[in-house]
Amino acid sequence: MKILTKWLRAYLPGLPVDDSKLAEDLTLRGIAVEGIYELGPGNGSLYEMDITTNRVDAMNHYGVAREAAAIYSLTLPSLEFPLHEPGPTTKPFSVRIEDETGCGRFTARVLRGITIGESRDWFPGAEVGTYFALLEQKKISNAVDASNFAWLAMGQPTHAFDLDKLEGGIVVRCARKGEKLKTLDGVERSLDPEDLIVADHAKPLGLAGVMGGWDSMITPETKNVLVEAAWFDPMIVRRTARRHGLHTDASHRFERGADINAGPVASALVSSILLANGGSLEGDLVDVRIPAAEARTANRKPVALALSEVKRLLGRTIDSEGLTAAIVENVLTALGCGLSPQPASNNEAWHVMLPSWRLDLDREIDLIEEVARVYGYNRFANTLPAFGEGVRALPWAESESAVRGTLLAAGFHEAIGSTFCSAADAALTAPQPGLVVPLGNPLSEEAGVMRPSLIPGVLTMIAGNLHRDVSDVRLFELGTVFSGTTEKVEERPALAFGAVGSIPEQGALHPPRLIEFHDLKGVVEQLLARFQADTVYFDRFPSESGLTPPWLHPYRAARMVVEGTTVGWFGQLHPGEAAARKLKDIVLLGEVYLDRLYKLPLRKPAAREISRFQPVRRDFSLILGHSVPWERIDQAIAALQIPELVEWRAREVFRDAKIGAGDYSLLLGVTFQAPDRTLRDEELQSFHTRLIEAVAKAGARLRS
Repeated sequence: MKILTKWLRAYLPGLPVDDSKLAEDLTLRGIAVEGIYELGPGNGSLYEMDITTNRVDAMNHYGVAREAAAIYSLTLPSLEFPLHEPGPTTKPFSVRIEDETGCGRFTARVLRGITIGESRDWFPGAEVGTYFALLEQKKISNAVDASNFAWLAMGQPTHAFDLDKLEGGIVVRCARKGEKLKTLDGVERSLDPEDLIVADHAKPLGLAGVMGGWDSMITPETKNVLVEAAWFDPMIVRRTARRHGLHTDASHRFERGADINAGPVASALVSSILLANGGSLEGDLVDVRIPAAEARTANRKPVALALSEVKRLLGRTIDSEGLTAAIVENVLTALGCGLSPQPASNNEAWHVMLPSWRLDLDREIDLIEEVARVYGYNRFANTLPAFGEGVRALPWAESESAVRGTLLAAGFHEAIGSTFCSAADAALTAPQPGLVVPLGNPLSEEAGVMRPSLIPGVLTMIAGNLHRDVSDVRLFELGTVFSGTTEKVEERPALAFGAVGSIPEQGALHPPRLIEFHDLKGVVEQLLARFQADTVYFDRFPSESGLTPPWLHPYRAARMVVEGTTVGWFGQLHPGEAAARKLKDIVLLGEVYLDRLYKLPLRKPAAREISRFQPVRRDFSLILGHSVPWERIDQAIAALQIPELVEWRAREVFRDAKIGAGDYSLLLGVTFQAPDRTLRDEELQSFHTRLIEAVAKAGARLRS
């Protein structure tokens, strides 16, 4: 944004530094001046500024002047725009707020006999023509210029209605289904029932906090004006603006949290500019306020602040005096805070009332940061923090390293996603529905909640690769997920992974093939094998049970169960989600609840001496019913606990009608080897007999 030093000095005529030094001091305190442009003798300089989104209070000339006054210990005059005594009225203009969540304050002022024309400078320091020319801001008419001047001067959006075009009073409400509104840009818009609008008793007049309406706009023929200055909820304004694809100067400020107490002053400012061409006031200012909105903005609870905590966190200064109670009081008072000493604190601890224009201040640490910022970061001594212990790894660091190493070895690449996601993605992937943590002031609807799962981030990255013609993708993310409520947020470690595309087959003669469910299952088995557990199995639920996560295919998904506890899910992305994200490839993905898995100890690798005696390999052709899984055979063989039985595996599976209805053939390969001797025939025969008996009990028989 652009700031004129000439305008700043009109507020602070006693500024003791030149424009270059002022820019440097502001930048050191977080009000960054990106460029300085000389405007000629008597006009000062133009600052190109980069104001962070949390500092909407500094997105105007008076706000920057407040910062300068705090830096140089100057007194900043309050904004006052005296008006003539209002004329009589039979009854005050009617204003009603129906949506008290969306609108916290609405002021209205009636002006009669107004002449719409060129703006005039009505007193020194309010030079509309001069300031607009230096800012290259086009002058349109006093009605439009007055509103623009108000947000340039003090950051408060306002709006003027042609009073004669209004039917009845003002109602701030949600739009009704089917209502339409032609906005000032000439576009007719179909309103959504969630849109907050300013209306009269018959029709919508404008999108609240975004843009006014065509039918009530000021024209050269306008004689009577209603001046509006209001406060609208940031979230509701943001949603309305995004829904209609609008971004205006008004929405830019309301979305970031305007000052709920600025309305009356801004109304007086706009009225002064309009009345400079003639006209009169009718009645007093109509000011409708919602206590609940004031409680969360202007009337927030005081914050306790102690000088000892300020010194502890900020450390030594290069000045011998250091941070004193007087310095803390001066800084916070200059920024608009009200301080009252805590009893029995020797004036070194305070209850701090927060200013209505600083919604980014909420806790003691915020106030301490303000003290450090205005005092000057460059005035603190360069010291290392005191630390008496050695560096200690997190309790799960070794386990996390094992998880990362396993996935990297399996051909996955580690990725880092956003900590935030959309409410829709959160509802889809949250392991615990209803425990999603919303952000109080999100940057966008796509990043409106703390992520309850890593799946949205991994899925977004996979989709991004596929949409850029990267066909083979294998990604994983290790990170923190969040659940709970705004008052109490719980953080848990989690893992998400995804794969799509082809994998190479062993041997040059075999072409690559598409990765499929069992490939991902093999990776999961490798991962879970890194932890000591007596029971590990996979299962799934019937699709009609509703227990399978909605982001997974109901028939191509599996649950991971370790020691009787669900530790995650994996499978194919649900076709509906794939279609919604325009993904034509089969995407496999999964999530592991690492906080549960980390409760298990890691499996320690154990080396054994390689036997120099000959191994003996045997194959057994078994017939099994379709209801007998390999897992049952595997467990039966493991239960034999024959030390010389060093390996067994399913080598082939054969299905044919000749075998028998409901049966299949399995070729079981086993390896016997002793560490200290060559095995004899009678030993091998004994092992064979025991093995055949074990698999027979498990439901298998030798194929004849």
